Amino acid sequence: FSDGERSNEVSIEFDGSKIVSERDLRIDTKNSDLNIEVLPQSAKDVRVDIKITLPERLNLSIETNEGAINLIGDFAEVTANSNTGTIYADVSLENLDYRFQWMAAKPRYMSDVDLEDVKEKAAGRYQIKGKLREVKKAGPVPFVDRDADKDDVRVEPAEAETEKPAGRVSLDFTTVRGIILLNVNPGEVPSNLQERPLTEAARSIIRSGDAILVNAIRRSSPKFFGEYAATLPPRNNMPTLSDAEKRNDPSGAGIRKVTVQVTDINNRAIPGLSKNDFSLTERGDQREIISVESASAPFNLVLLLDVSGSIEHYVDFIRKAARNFINTTSPEDRIAIIIFNDDVKPLSVLTKDRKTLSESLDTFDAGGGTAYYDSLAYALTETLRPLKGDRTAIVALSDGDDNRSFLPFSALIGAIQESGALIYPLYVPSGLIAASQSNDPAKAEDPMRSRFMALTSKAQEEGETLAKVSGGVYYPISRLSELQEAYDDIVLQLRTAYTITYRSDSSDVRQDMASPRLKVKVNRDTAFVKIGPIVEVRK
Repeated sequence: FSDGERSNEVSIEFDGSKIVSERDLRIDTKNSDLNIEVLPQSAKDVRVDIKITLPERLNLSIETNEGAINLIGDFAEVTANSNTGTIYADVSLENLDYRFQWMAAKPRYMSDVDLEDVKEKAAGRYQIKGKLREVKKAGPVPFVDRDADKDDVRVEPAEAETEKPAGRVSLDFTTVRGIILLNVNPGEVPSNLQERPLTEAARSIIRSGDAILVNAIRRSSPKFFGEYAATLPPRNNMPTLSDAEKRNDPSGAGIRKVTVQVTDINNRAIPGLSKNDFSLTERGDQREIISVESASAPFNLVLLLDVSGSIEHYVDFIRKAARNFINTTSPEDRIAIIIFNDDVKPLSVLTKDRKTLSESLDTFDAGGGTAYYDSLAYALTETLRPLKGDRTAIVALSDGDDNRSFLPFSALIGAIQESGALIYPLYVPSGLIAASQSNDPAKAEDPMRSRFMALTSKAQEEGETLAKVSGGVYYPISRLSELQEAYDDIVLQLRTAYTITYRSDSSDVRQDMASPRLKVKVNRDTAFVKIGPIVEVRK
């Protein structure tokens, strides 16, 4: 709108893989209609991405074959047709009429709000049709976490607010085999869009109360989420916010210790540092460093093992690889083993008993899909969450590909950062394991099988992200001999931390947390410091 009247200006931006000529596009205006057609002529298989900015409250019709359709804004009516392209709408839900149709396939869709049930029509069509008039802002269902610590406080949503109806919006989407997304960003879509009963991993994540993770599962399987959430008892009282416990030092002086990890630009630990390499300040004031020692506190480790169908015939390899890692760690480290395929199964709780750990590896078989993202969230919320403030890490042995999780990858990031756990993804291509088991040279040289000798680009990117956001290291395995090298390096990374003892004049120390006023620097270029909990030694 401009000066109280609707602006009739339209802007069109083109982004093509090759130069777009006038022959590739046809733009016509007639009366109040604007018609844009993409007709690639100047080059074979040319791709043209078009971004069109329009006035509000228009009627719009779009048709594609394979291309995606993204609709963002305030429309009056939209008709969209696609063969296999995704149709994504981010619109007001306050006063919405919708009809979504699939002409030759079962529905694949995701919505930020509950929609009407799918109806099967004649000639193999499926339809979802309904109206939204008052929309409740979605959020996790409040519940009592039976396993939560007595003093643990989490903020959960109050009664959902009801929004007042606005201008009517009408969406009429038709696709042959595509995906329809209503107010769900394409980057938040999980690997599997089929609504199905919740797994144990999904139920555990819901009980954790993590708002982002819970909401992602609600979107993936609204029917089964609602049924399970209804069985969880509500809180008797709404939670309140309070300050973390403080340790007050009336004299303002004391001796304290803090554990830090020092890494380079590639997240690799920097060993061999001494007292002279560090400087420390509180509230901007320099503090005296009394000593710097290599930290030797034990770790709490989760060994996450992929036992899905891709390694079904190579279970012995997984068992051997897991035992080799266990034997590489310190005897004082506690280890839990969790396996996953379609769901998770804990083989062992955190323990130092190496015999128990080894024996647990003989109790599983392989097969099924790969719910990798769900298993990571399960390890964070179920196993490591009670240990927040301790030294924790997850070592994941997988090929990095997910096809069964309720969670999308993007939902994991916040939970990882909040947990403080280091993540070390060891990604082994399934074809690499197969080749190691074969004595047939002809099979080893099979060009078809060589396609599975490398990780997918998606797995590579996500492995790097997991390591980066957590402070761990990503290990793409290209030769099986690199596995033991990776184990040795992980143990080195875990052990390369430093305990700094310093003299403090500050009375602000938060229980099991790093003070926001504490800064530690290392006199090395491109060195990064991660500060752990502060412990008061004496006043």
